[in-house]
Amino acid sequence: MKFSTKYTVRWHDTDANRILRPSALLMYMQETANHQLRASDMDLDRLRDERGLGFLLSRISVCVYHRLYAYDEIEVQTWIVEGKGLSFNRCFRVLRGEEIVAEAFSTWGLMDLFGKRLVRQENFQYPFGGDDPISLSLPVRFRLPALSEMEPVGERTIVYSDLDYNCHMNNTHYPDMLCDFTPNILSRCVAGFSLSYLQEAAHGKKLSVYRAQSGDEFLFRTVDEEGTVCLEAKLITRPLTDLKREYPAGETV
Repeated sequence: MKFSTKYTVRWHDTDANRILRPSALLMYMQETANHQLRASDMDLDRLRDERGLGFLLSRISVCVYHRLYAYDEIEVQTWIVEGKGLSFNRCFRVLRGEEIVAEAFSTWGLMDLFGKRLVRQENFQYPFGGDDPISLSLPVRFRLPALSEMEPVGERTIVYSDLDYNCHMNNTHYPDMLCDFTPNILSRCVAGFSLSYLQEAAHGKKLSVYRAQSGDEFLFRTVDEEGTVCLEAKLITRPLTDLKREYPAGETV
């Protein structure tokens, strides 16, 4: 069963080129998932406070087919799809009228915060049904070169403005952070990204950022002070000179 919420793109969620920032796109998607849970009397705060459960994003792949601008009227759809074992899967679709603007496939874990262990699918029941999965050209699993083959490009400390209720950097902040370390980003736009969250980054932690590049594709790793890899990511960009070109649903980005 698909659930949808309508939004007006906020001016403050757009970048220097007046295009919706990738972190804001991810926020609209996840806010819609939160609304679906809340509409079923299972919002995130109640899950945590009353049942000691919290969803943790493991992997997400997002394909962006068209650019969004301030005050665009959009509809964001989300639905759960069949998973197995410890994996809870969820899809997203963003529409501007009848036009598919972006799609995403994500995999989540459900953490028992009291027992400090992941919950299996068969031990948790959603109060709503699911739907069929979508297939994207940008997979949630990808290979990165060895860390020694990647270039160190800077550091990033986790601060107050990054934090969510778990006192870790909210997963929606990562795409914009990666753009901060993408060369010539003001002359480019984001056409897709795939993120693999391996370890949460807590308040005060300093992350070292490593990057490799192949054409319009940028690969990233972030590593904390203990040497633990927190994030692996792929970011697909396009030159802004392609301003009139759009990327129809299903095209390989």
